[in-house]
Amino acid sequence: METSTVYNIVIPIYEGVDLLDVTVPYEVFNWVQTRDKTPATKVYLVGQSGAAVKTRDGFTIIPECSFEQFENAGITCNLIWVPGGDPANLEAQMKNACYTNFIIGLSKNADYVTSVCEGALLLANAGLLTHYKATTHWAFIPCLKSYPGIYVQENVRFVVDGNRVTGGGVSSGLDECFELIILIFGQEAAEAVQKTIQYYPDPPLKGKVPEASACPSEGLLHGGLCSG
Repeated sequence: METSTVYNIVIPIYEGVDLLDVTVPYEVFNWVQTRDKTPATKVYLVGQSGAAVKTRDGFTIIPECSFEQFENAGITCNLIWVPGGDPANLEAQMKNACYTNFIIGLSKNADYVTSVCEGALLLANAGLLTHYKATTHWAFIPCLKSYPGIYVQENVRFVVDGNRVTGGGVSSGLDECFELIILIFGQEAAEAVQKTIQYYPDPPLKGKVPEASACPSEGLLHGGLCSG
């Protein structure tokens, strides 16, 4: 790995991560090009040990490097994107000081600190959403509300508050990616990617986002099994 002038995006993956939470930003951001058609971004998939991980549905992802290797490479992280995952594995990462310290470290100098789905809980657990507006998957809104100082937004695709950008459940990551491309590279760049991947959604469904009455797991609550 070498440092470069492109915009560096880091996705710290872990066992049980949601596939689309990783592959959507990986592909969408990699479509961004400069005016001379050269890549404008570099997306790094980074895992704690560098070993392959399996997603919640059993899809194998091989990270480019380990946390330590990335830190030692001296690469600037311009944007960190924290994905959601299976609740049990999410709890494991909330207890994992190595994962927490890695995202805290990257966030210090990043232009944007972002998450999608339950990844917001990993940011909240690390204290990175305190005093910010934020959202998460509808089923985990009660979990996020348990963290003091976070202004939780419900029933939205994504929320931008300063340099914190958080997305709702899984598919929300698509809209969130486009918002970030607009913020970083401009409207023209975003529309070019939209055209390339033919993102003109018109789903054959008219359902409404449900409301959750309780957090699915006590371990995801502030002060729950994962705190301290």
